[in-house]
Amino acid sequence: MRIKELAAQRGWTLKQVAEQSGLPYSTVATYANSPGMVMVNLISVLKISRVFDVTVEDLVEVLEE
Repeated sequence: MRIKELAAQRGWTLKQVAEQSGLPYSTVATYANSPGMVMVNLISVLKISRVFDVTVEDLVEVLEE
């Protein structure tokens, strides 16, 4: 996910992203720091995408087969 990249563009910390999304810091940090495929909660991903005012597709890197 592009959480770190989008947060950096705004000068935000992951803690600020968590506070603004209403999600636990541990959830945001797990998604932000996972290098590969991660099982995610769609509601959490939607909340994070709303914080950045981007689509889910813009937040999540989708790999095509």
